[in-house]
Amino acid sequence: MLTRISLRGRILLFFVALAAGALAALAVGMWFGYHRAGSPDMLTAFIQSAIAAGFLILAIVTWIWFLFDTHLARPIARVASAMRARAHANVAHDFREEEARYLGELAEAASATAATLAQTRGALAEQVQRETTRLSSDKSKLEQLLADVPPAVLLCTGRHHIVFYNGVAQHLLSGSSRPVCLDRNVFDYLSEGPIRTAHHRLLESAEPDAIVEFLCLGPCGRRRLAGRMRLAGDNGGDQAAYVMTLRDVTTEVAAHAGRDALLGDVFALVRPIVSELRRLAGAHDLDMIAGDEVSPPLRRLETNLAELETRFERLRSDGWPMAAEHAREIARLLQRELDRRTRSLDIDVADIALRCNAFDIVSLMAHLIDRISETKEAADYRLSVAPVEGAAEVALSWQGGSVCPDELKTWLDEPVFESGATGEAILLAHGAAALAVRADEAPSISIRLQLSEQHAHGADVSRHVVYNFELLSRIHDEKLADARLDALTYVVFDTETTGLLPEQGDEMVQIAAVRIVNGKRIGSEVFNLLINPGRAIPRSATAIHGVTDAMVLDAVSVREAVRQFHLFAEGAVLVAHNAPFDMEFLTRRERELGLRFVNPILDTVLLSASAFGRAETHTLDALADRLGVRIEQRDRHTALGDAIATADIFIKLKDMLAGQGLVRFGDVLTKLRSHQRLVRDLNDRHVR
Repeated sequence: MLTRISLRGRILLFFVALAAGALAALAVGMWFGYHRAGSPDMLTAFIQSAIAAGFLILAIVTWIWFLFDTHLARPIARVASAMRARAHANVAHDFREEEARYLGELAEAASATAATLAQTRGALAEQVQRETTRLSSDKSKLEQLLADVPPAVLLCTGRHHIVFYNGVAQHLLSGSSRPVCLDRNVFDYLSEGPIRTAHHRLLESAEPDAIVEFLCLGPCGRRRLAGRMRLAGDNGGDQAAYVMTLRDVTTEVAAHAGRDALLGDVFALVRPIVSELRRLAGAHDLDMIAGDEVSPPLRRLETNLAELETRFERLRSDGWPMAAEHAREIARLLQRELDRRTRSLDIDVADIALRCNAFDIVSLMAHLIDRISETKEAADYRLSVAPVEGAAEVALSWQGGSVCPDELKTWLDEPVFESGATGEAILLAHGAAALAVRADEAPSISIRLQLSEQHAHGADVSRHVVYNFELLSRIHDEKLADARLDALTYVVFDTETTGLLPEQGDEMVQIAAVRIVNGKRIGSEVFNLLINPGRAIPRSATAIHGVTDAMVLDAVSVREAVRQFHLFAEGAVLVAHNAPFDMEFLTRRERELGLRFVNPILDTVLLSASAFGRAETHTLDALADRLGVRIEQRDRHTALGDAIATADIFIKLKDMLAGQGLVRFGDVLTKLRSHQRLVRDLNDRHVR
């Protein structure tokens, strides 16, 4: 039992026992002296002397204990914490000499040991770095290649949790209300039935390299996806892990359906008219075929065919190979093409993406510039691209003579490149038209193209991959208390508010969070929202966190922010600094939103008390300084900056607790509850 008590506690017990023993010895001595004297008159004197001596003994023992605790016990605890921080959290701070000056050679020996450890670790790290440079280079190249792979790529465990995803997958699944994150269930984003069926077919197949193709629905059922799945092979013991590629075929399927409907309409509309013409042709002489009785069916046939032709023109562009191309990339390609012709081009393009065939559009623009240069003696060409009424207007202007519509039509009827399509065919395929604008100073030709789906949704496809292959071999415990700390996923969050009293109407103005998976912070998985609190933000609060009323004027409401954060944090352990304060702003909205934050919660204040002792300072700044976590001044007291700092501090504290043998969640929780006088523990309803 004594081994569970801290060093300072054991020293205190030692001095308590010493004081008790001294008082007992004093009492025995006084009793023996009184009986030897044998005089009743001396009893009062003996009692008074015993009381005075007892208080004196207690005072001396207490004073000696205080000196011992201040100059020996506390410095020893600090040295132990500092050594543990160096050993497990890779903190390089030196011991403070003024704190350990009474420890004699102990502090000097501990400092030398820590320095030797740091040198050994540095030499080993340098050697490992040299050996892994090539592997890191290959890894970086592989990441770049995977980031540019056109299909969405997902690697999932046998339990259908995401281990790897590329930027295309993140964009493709972004329609879900849940952001794409590692260790989340893939069924949060895709329809479950087809994927489970394909997975079962692979597991039952005798072929190790078998591939199963399937169709499924994307986020919220808005997209139809074509998928290919194969088992990933032996990955740390998870034989059921699989790789899945996805391609959005929504437009393709709709185009095929439209063509099928068009053909159906052709037969439905034309066949009755043809049948009637045949009947009339059989019932009348040839001289009557052109008469009034036959003319109405012929007119209907002509009208219907014209309508069908119009519908076909609307659908024909779907068959052309097109992709989302950024306006800057199209301008760069045209500029490179004109450099070969020794012509200059100024560029003014908006930050938008177009759905087009970039090669055809660039060839068409270059063809038009050639014709303008040959006939109009033009110079100083300028290309501008800007969004206009749900489309993008591509305008080519120049200094020189204007182009009339007939000239433009003649140029568009010409092939734009050898053995290629005409300009008119390219425009029809894109559902676009060219318009010549006559002006004295800067005539132009403008073309309107459809904006890509990425622009319509306001999201660009990012070029990155996110993965953690260690998730494939992670052991999953049935009970949370038995789970190892590194086997859990954490969401570390922070809030900025209008004040410190939520019970009196203060609200959040910003909430931010980051995710930690397998002991590593995932830099790309970030939650950050400004919030309209529904009330004015006091100047005193703005002076701290910098959030003003103007910044949150169009921000989401508190209800919506809590709902979105609940989805982001689903299934993870919440981590915060002084968690009861931040959680109060979330849990007070549970009833009106019909949700509950059942997440386990860890508080870095309690973790710090467990790692460094209750007597130390446990503010965020003090912890950052003690653990070597740098917080930029501009990021301090912002929700995201403090959340990132808290996450880095948590990782170091977790490693220090592991150095004490506290590697399972239940053991850590038991340790934290011994420090509840600092901060209330919030896990009573979560951990069993």
